[in-house]
Amino acid sequence: QVQLVESGGGLVQAGGSLRLSCAASGGTFSNYAMGWFRQAPGKEREFVAAISWGVGHTYYADSVKGRFTISRDNAKNTVSLQMNSLKPEDTAVYYCAADPFGPGTTMRDAYDYWGQGTQVTASS
Repeated sequence: QVQLVESGGGLVQAGGSLRLSCAASGGTFSNYAMGWFRQAPGKEREFVAAISWGVGHTYYADSVKGRFTISRDNAKNTVSLQMNSLKPEDTAVYYCAADPFGPGTTMRDAYDYWGQGTQVTASS
């Protein structure tokens, strides 16, 4: 069983930056593709970014491409999401997720394990 714990959320002015982290335990982290998703009030949970296991290919939603960067540290069992130039529409609860031996898919249902989420608010 894999446990995921997110941290780093908070309140920031539009144009600012935040760095989210997700600490994993209970499994072989290097074997998991990791993804970040977000859910705003009244909306479905949507894909933000993903990184594959192994080579570490990265994928981004068009809405965050060029502003967000996903990275992983297999030695520390963590995945991070650096968020720059934040916009009010980035406001949401952000979740990290793990997909064993996954390619880093955008598909929410492919991920087997989820964290509890961390709130990100970008004020205008």
